[in-house]
Amino acid sequence: MTKNSVARTLALLAITATLSLPLAVPAQAAVPAGADWSVSLGDSYISGEGGRWAGNSSQASQVDALGASAYWDAGNAESIERCHRSGSAEIKITSNTLNLACSGAITSTSTSSKGYFKPGLDFYNDGKGNIGQALALQNFATSHKVKLVAVSIGGNDLNFADVVTSCVTNFLTSFSWVPKYCKDDSTVKANFTSANLATVAGKIAGALKNVGTAMSNAGYSATDYRIVLQNYPQPLPTSSNIAYSQSGYSRQSTYGCGFWDKDLDWAAQSALPAINATVQSGLNQSGLSNAKLLDVSGLFAGHTLCQSGTKKLNDSGLTDWQSAGAVDQSEWINEIRTVSTALSDYYIQESLHPNYWGQLALRNCLRQAYQAGTGGSCSYAGTGLTSIGEPKVTLH
Repeated sequence: MTKNSVARTLALLAITATLSLPLAVPAQAAVPAGADWSVSLGDSYISGEGGRWAGNSSQASQVDALGASAYWDAGNAESIERCHRSGSAEIKITSNTLNLACSGAITSTSTSSKGYFKPGLDFYNDGKGNIGQALALQNFATSHKVKLVAVSIGGNDLNFADVVTSCVTNFLTSFSWVPKYCKDDSTVKANFTSANLATVAGKIAGALKNVGTAMSNAGYSATDYRIVLQNYPQPLPTSSNIAYSQSGYSRQSTYGCGFWDKDLDWAAQSALPAINATVQSGLNQSGLSNAKLLDVSGLFAGHTLCQSGTKKLNDSGLTDWQSAGAVDQSEWINEIRTVSTALSDYYIQESLHPNYWGQLALRNCLRQAYQAGTGGSCSYAGTGLTSIGEPKVTLH
């Protein structure tokens, strides 16, 4: 064997020996130490949309609980414009909470018709600071010990806002003797076909899986934290429980609940159950062992918008939202607003969302579920406020 051959043989043996050594494996990330944190993800029904107003009134100052800074979650501005993460948002169940939800969000990241960024429950990253909620959760959980992830998602995938707009438009553009019902509109009905509901359930499942992936990437096992997925509350009464006649236009122009009676019944008895069944289906399909459903569908019974027994605050004789008994007389849902809000402090996007009282009722519900380590359902538990100023709620 020549010297060159020997050299080549020794070199090959060295390379072979090197390749046979075990490769270095990056250390598995560990759950951070420190205080427990709770994080919210999803859409307007958990971001705190509408949480500025403690009831409805023709005099905005009567019900302005949080003032102009209601949605400022980044100093003197919003971290993402129009996400409306309010100071009354339900996630604030302890002192260590983070609100990553965004009003208008769907399961995947999108941009609204008006150009606002809407992070979805995904890993979107444009390299310019705009990231999806799942990625934001992953980044946060890497350095903070997250014990609860509360989620509300799916309603906007079923075009909730467009359905409401159709119902109000039909109420304002037809007559009581020949009403045009939104429940019969082809564009509305398309959202509730079996095929579309199944598609959205799959999207919800995918979004929840992204939450699990984000936490796994941050070093968590399923036993290290819990996911609570809430469904959607009934915002309007049925026709038998509404306080105002459908004759004329005052049901909308004065009271902000412009639905025909048959559309009210359809919304409560068909549309909402279909939406919430889709949320449940998405949860089932996700296969996440540490995820539970929190049923809030009936939480606002007795305090839905325009329900008999409630009043706009300017009709109550009370001075403002802090007056004794105001919570008991008030609606817990923001009235439906139209273009007349252009010169006011109101936003159209606040329409038909839980107001300040509604947000605090949801918070009470979520806190109880967190403390009990379970899901369940919540209901209104009677007049008055708790010792920490929240409406009374019972977790079942």
